Amino acid sequence: MESPVSFGVILAVLASLIIAANALVAIAVLSLIFKNDSISLCFTLNLAVADAFLGLAVSGLVTDQLSSPARPTEKTLCSLRMAFVTSSAAASVLTVMLIAFDRYLAIKWPLRYFQIMNGFMVGTCLAGLWLVSNLIGFLPLGIHGFQQTTYRGSCSFFAVFHPRFVLTLSCVGFFPALLLFVFFYCDILKIASTHSQQIRNTEHAGALARAHQPPRTPSDLKAVRTVAILIGSFTLSWSPFLVTGIVQAACQECRLYLVLEQYLWLLGVGNSLLNPLIYACWQKEVRQQFSQMALAMKKGLAACLLLSARDGGPEGHRESVRYITTMSHLELEG
Repeated sequence: MESPVSFGVILAVLASLIIAANALVAIAVLSLIFKNDSISLCFTLNLAVADAFLGLAVSGLVTDQLSSPARPTEKTLCSLRMAFVTSSAAASVLTVMLIAFDRYLAIKWPLRYFQIMNGFMVGTCLAGLWLVSNLIGFLPLGIHGFQQTTYRGSCSFFAVFHPRFVLTLSCVGFFPALLLFVFFYCDILKIASTHSQQIRNTEHAGALARAHQPPRTPSDLKAVRTVAILIGSFTLSWSPFLVTGIVQAACQECRLYLVLEQYLWLLGVGNSLLNPLIYACWQKEVRQQFSQMALAMKKGLAACLLLSARDGGPEGHRESVRYITTMSHLELEG
């Protein structure tokens, strides 16, 4: 069993990494939206925002873990914090669903995609997503059966929420969503296989065959890989917590709360750190935007060095020239 202080330190480090990583991805994706006017990237931006909110919600729990036992957290405050954590996690999971559905539409109906997924539809989907997420997160506060009857002052998920809430979330939300993910991905793989066959037929039959079915862009097919990794990450991160929560709901004598709260819950929260890393590693346009942002920072630093060299004399000027020359070589190599 980990001490509250060490657990609080782990939470603090995890929350800081989640907020920093998702903030960087949000800035990069926002720049891409303004640059390319891509509506579908709004879902990616929303994923980064939801994960950053989860990091903020987790950071609010750090003070509870690091505070002395003589200052217990009130049950109402603890319930609100856990509701905020749950709603942010739900928003993250639902956004991954939206991204999968968006790529499914783009590959299934490429000609009708921009008619269906316009600005109004994207805004409606995101507004509905946050409404549903908040309903899920704050549901235990309105249903007495989802609340724990006793509270000892130490704030944690199962200190205020009953395992029946996890059982309901799993049966109504998680597993149906997982089945929907599998359906989307299997149908996308079938479409991609058909598309590959059409390309081979086109190479033999000429350009006339291309008029029957417009080919999907490679970027759409590559995006499927990113969606598959997101879904796999989401499944591996949250499945242990939800499945063990179901076991705890069915077996009250099992006493699995320690494993759930100090290990499996952290694994699920860690999914919000994996999401930005997946986009940074697997999404080419996001990687390119990061490179441009890093290059802009280097140029800004070089400009600051030149300005400071004016007051630093010949030695400062030589150091500035040496730094700028090094950056120029690195830019050429990149």
